[in-house]
Amino acid sequence: LCPSKAFSGESIYAEGMACDATEQRQRIEMYWQPYHDLLDAELTRISGKFGYALLWDAHSIRSEVPDLFDGQLPVLNIGTNDGVTCDSALQRSVVEVARNSSYSAVSNGRFRGGYITRNYGKPINNIHAIQLETAQRAYMDEESLRYNEDAAGTLAETIEAMMRVFASYTP
Repeated sequence: LCPSKAFSGESIYAEGMACDATEQRQRIEMYWQPYHDLLDAELTRISGKFGYALLWDAHSIRSEVPDLFDGQLPVLNIGTNDGVTCDSALQRSVVEVARNSSYSAVSNGRFRGGYITRNYGKPINNIHAIQLETAQRAYMDEESLRYNEDAAGTLAETIEAMMRVFASYTP
């Protein structure tokens, strides 16, 4: 929860400034736990009101991170822990939109759904979760970190189409 190195392998902290076990516990108590308590409460509230809840967990990452994986990621990486975290028809619908786009897409490849997706996605309780990990090359120059507004707009259209299918799901 409190890494000391970036995905590139570089140290996040100046020499001797990394957080110790006490600071890590404080960060968990002050930031991580309250966030998860609220997320859990909101999913419970939504599923209580509507009979189900949908959780879309989205992130982006460099296309190549040698310390984590070999080669280059597809642009759209959809994770459901092999269908454990959401209804299979919902997963298929979202993946179909991604695969019919102009972007490379994979389901349950390198990113199968992280902690949030796996912890909260419980179809048996009518809570369905999908993780989307997007390769940053789709909307920015990964070396200069320069944002590409045109590319981001095109990507947004695809993600919006995926989310429309996701949000239209009813059990």
